Amino acid sequence: MGFRLGDIADHTDNGTLRGIQREIACECWFTSKGKTIPKIIKVMDEEGMLHTIREIQLLTSEEKSYSGIQTVEHLCRINLGGRMETVKLVYTKESCKWAIVEL
Repeated sequence: MGFRLGDIADHTDNGTLRGIQREIACECWFTSKGKTIPKIIKVMDEEGMLHTIREIQLLTSEEKSYSGIQTVEHLCRINLGGRMETVKLVYTKESCKWAIVEL
């Protein structure tokens, strides 16, 4: 009798997601292989103004697990408030929600 630990060992936990997270709306392209590619995001600023960002330069995408929650992190460069910023766009698979994390 043996135990299969491959499934457990393959999903290492990345701890907790660091940085200030804000929920966003995201228009996303799903490829035929299930990969996500963010195309447009809408983010609300501190004053309650909604901003639409169409210029998204995708740098990397990586699947991660935070406390057992499966996510896809997209490292991107966007034009935020007139300046280019590097941010993470995080897609949570279980809840199908998006968040932005400013670095």
